[in-house]
Amino acid sequence: MTMAEMLALGMSKNEQPIETSWDVERVRADFPVLRQTVNGKPLVYLDNAASSQVPQVVIDRGSRYLQEEHSNIHRGVHYLSQRATSAYDGAREKVRRFINARESKECIFVRGCTEGINLVMHGYGRKFVGEGDEIIISEMEHHSNIVPWQMLCEEKGARLRVIPMDDAGELLLDEYDALLNERTKLVAVMHISNSLGTINPLKEIISRAHKMGVPVLIDGAQGAPHLKVDVQDLDCDFYIMSGHKMFAPTGSGVVYGKAEWLERMNPFMGGGDMIRTVTFEKTTYAGLPNKFEAGTPAIAAQIGLGAAIDYLEGLDREEAHRYEQELLRYATEKLSAIESVRLIGTAREKASVLAFVIEGVHPHDVGTILDYEGVAIRAGHHCAQPVMQHFKVPATSRASFAFYNTKEEVDIFVRAVEQVVEVLG
Repeated sequence: MTMAEMLALGMSKNEQPIETSWDVERVRADFPVLRQTVNGKPLVYLDNAASSQVPQVVIDRGSRYLQEEHSNIHRGVHYLSQRATSAYDGAREKVRRFINARESKECIFVRGCTEGINLVMHGYGRKFVGEGDEIIISEMEHHSNIVPWQMLCEEKGARLRVIPMDDAGELLLDEYDALLNERTKLVAVMHISNSLGTINPLKEIISRAHKMGVPVLIDGAQGAPHLKVDVQDLDCDFYIMSGHKMFAPTGSGVVYGKAEWLERMNPFMGGGDMIRTVTFEKTTYAGLPNKFEAGTPAIAAQIGLGAAIDYLEGLDREEAHRYEQELLRYATEKLSAIESVRLIGTAREKASVLAFVIEGVHPHDVGTILDYEGVAIRAGHHCAQPVMQHFKVPATSRASFAFYNTKEEVDIFVRAVEQVVEVLG
């Protein structure tokens, strides 16, 4: 591929082949699921944007909790409860360190990004957004960062405003500037697009909002697994993460929020452990983080998240990112050389998502045929129907990479796509 062709695809000069020292085979050995076959073929797992796989050390930590520590937390004085509480609260401190939050109490455990965004919608939105106010999101958002704000706007008589994007899948920041005004109460955008791979310029987005006194929520579902996150450096007001996309169990996740906002917000749910006192006349709420964690939490899942963070921090994450970028560059070059294939999302700054359509072939058929070859991709609208509408397609096929994927797997994937074109194209 020539430099002109690379630039036309939105690939910058620094996306030329990169030499890395990443030992992918050593890393792959940590993930037992990758050793299996599907339809008699070695599994090629390229659906990491939906859910990443789980390393053995995380599996072992969850098993140890269930075998040796299983008990409810925060309420018991007995030995097992104390051990479970220590592990659960220890996982919160690991999260704090991982994203460089100021205090662990700013890290609220939730089941994932969907629940986390809804927590902010209920706790912040229902208290601070009123009739005539506006909330800004972007055209590339996941449904979980659209629907809650629509629900809020319908309830409050507020208005949802949308930052448009261009056909490369990049947000138009001049248009964003035009949307910000004295009625804006929140900006909510994703770190990395799950459907396009675009890495959004968060510091620029956040600083422009803050000049207007507007808080910013970041959907970090795709950001936290691939990029180093420093919430203090970003200066975001909320950052939401899903554990199952960052090598942890499902049912784990985090809402980071600046303490000054969390303390002013309403609780998300009422029940046990989020209270200080309860009478039939009045309830007073516990301090952070308990205020937002009603009931028995997903203890094993959140301890697993802590173990996944330990695993990630044991890796050279900068080298992992470089390796993933080289995989993306390699796959983009190979796939774009196939006739009838159209790439969807060619932003200059991208992470490990490669979405495409094949002329005359429905993405679900692509996914089904690739599965016969042992290749797992995602086919559909990826919970981003407005993105599909922008590109005038009903759905896309999406390959998404992690640091345990290989160039050999990319070659298998590309050969399978070529077979689809030959048979159905």
